[in-house]
Amino acid sequence: MPGATRPLLKLTAIVIAGLAGVATLVSLGVWQVHRLAWKRDLIERVEQRVHAPAVAAPGREQWPQVNVANSEYRHVSVQGHYLHDRETLVQAVTERGGGFWVLTPLQTADGHVVMVNRGFVPPNRRDPATRQEGQIEGLTTVTGLLRISESGGAYLRSNEPAADRWYSRDVAAIAAARGLADVAPYFIDADATANEARAGNAPVGGLTVIRFSNNHLQYALTWFALASMVAAGTFLVLRHEWRSRKLPAS
Repeated sequence: MPGATRPLLKLTAIVIAGLAGVATLVSLGVWQVHRLAWKRDLIERVEQRVHAPAVAAPGREQWPQVNVANSEYRHVSVQGHYLHDRETLVQAVTERGGGFWVLTPLQTADGHVVMVNRGFVPPNRRDPATRQEGQIEGLTTVTGLLRISESGGAYLRSNEPAADRWYSRDVAAIAAARGLADVAPYFIDADATANEARAGNAPVGGLTVIRFSNNHLQYALTWFALASMVAAGTFLVLRHEWRSRKLPAS
């Protein structure tokens, strides 16, 4: 290969590498901008759902349409009888410390079951005998936020149905372990309702944490800044090569 061609090939390689790097970083920045718009829309929709009047919880015919996008955090209401003998304790960490969520099946008038997260109890009240006043009997109405089933377990901790150790609110697994059929594919985080208040404040409802991390603008600016740095670095390298090899600017 002629010696005069090698510098040109090197400069071409530098340009291609620089453009590829800039294009990649800019595309990542643009993706974060799109994610920012999506996250803001999500936060707005959730805020509207949480503060809207309660609507009837989805019945059997609506279960196939229940998903994160169109259902989660909707303010819903359902009426039925609690099946206290089949409650499940799921480990929880809340603003009140460590303890358990009390998940209790609610049998509705038409026969299907909705799992209700009635709220939080500390370890010293995990035994239902310590909170008999909270074991609401008879027909009751539950209002709260619709949540999507948390399958599998929590971070680094899988549910252990055989040992009755639960780290996530996995509706299907809990229903199977408790011998329940015709169970809705979601659960309800109960509000701190009048029923819960008269029940001796155990379990404690209304502790749903609604918080979405939104760092997409910061990430986008970071990617765009890196793209600018790569572009500037490429320019400086090219200028150095041109000068050192005394190549014409054209």
